[in-house]
Amino acid sequence: MLDIRKIREDYEGMKAGVERRTKGSFGIEQIPEIDGKIRAAKAEVEPMKAKLNTVSKQIGVLKKNGEDATEIMAEMKELREEIKAKDEEISKLEAEIKDVLLGIPNVPADFVQVGEDDTDNVELRKFMEPTQFDFEPKAHWDIGEDLGIFDWDRAAKISGARFTVYKGLGARLERAIQMFMLDLHTTGDQDYVEILPPFMVNRAAMTGTGQLPKFEEDMFYVPQKDFFLIPTAEVPVTNLHAQEILPEAQLPIHYTAYTPCFRAEAGSAGRDTRGLIRQHQFNKVELVKFCKPEDSWDELEALTNDAEEVLKVLGIPYRVVRLSTGDLGFSSACTYDIEVWMPSYGRYVEISSSSNFLDFQARRANIRFKREGAKKPEFVHTLNGSGLAIGR
Repeated sequence: MLDIRKIREDYEGMKAGVERRTKGSFGIEQIPEIDGKIRAAKAEVEPMKAKLNTVSKQIGVLKKNGEDATEIMAEMKELREEIKAKDEEISKLEAEIKDVLLGIPNVPADFVQVGEDDTDNVELRKFMEPTQFDFEPKAHWDIGEDLGIFDWDRAAKISGARFTVYKGLGARLERAIQMFMLDLHTTGDQDYVEILPPFMVNRAAMTGTGQLPKFEEDMFYVPQKDFFLIPTAEVPVTNLHAQEILPEAQLPIHYTAYTPCFRAEAGSAGRDTRGLIRQHQFNKVELVKFCKPEDSWDELEALTNDAEEVLKVLGIPYRVVRLSTGDLGFSSACTYDIEVWMPSYGRYVEISSSSNFLDFQARRANIRFKREGAKKPEFVHTLNGSGLAIGR
């Protein structure tokens, strides 16, 4: 969530920042008017509360002295009703401004290139050149079926489209890659702490990382408990520290987690729906970081390098691109995509996204830290990246 103080102090700059996403203003123009009403109402009610407090003490003195306070008490009763009505007005306005703020995406970093979509992404580097074949490569779904390691038909029978049954060596390979990634990220030079979180979370957790309220239709919902199946381990792992104030000495915090991920993919009908690319359920190893604001850009580079290491060790050709403003995720200020070369597609396909959210998620989830000797806590910066989507 954006900082309301920054919007007050630099409305035009913040509005221009949001509009760099090339998708409109996201309702930010409503903020000054609602905020003005809130501040005016508070300015009006504060003297009323001060008067009530002062006169209430006077009433106590009058009663103690045996004097008649009936008229003053009647006046204060009316004042209390006015204060109550004004507080209710303020509460309603504060809920309204929060709803607007929750629908406004993060402001892209200044160095992120302006663009409409993924065609404007910028390639930063490559690892290895794609393998060239003297024949037409088979699609992975055909290879998997020929080898008997995927069973699309039975997956459709028990669940529906966009699900996979892994069989035999396919199941073993999926498990082996998962273990390999977790071992890589938790040993040696990479110092991530492994987490095994719940695969269902509450509404507050989904709101904290930015999936709600905007993307609720893309989520699998469990109405009996008002739970959501997680779309990524980012949600439960980031919210481990929701509503907490962390000591400065504890930062940075690096977590990694394996989870299945569940996505309705409501807006992607007809696009990459065959095979393993866009499934309703897939497995992923996630990397999540909490750090001080001054460290987050260095942490993003390190996070991306840690995800890249998986592909380097496996010897898989890939490239790293920086997403344009029009292709950025809702909560991100900057995102690097790692894309692997898929021979049957004849192009690079995204396998990981590493993002710096600055204080956007921390403000929504109220994750703060306190510097040694400081009086007030500050919001941490959060980052996450896939290390990687296993099936892809």
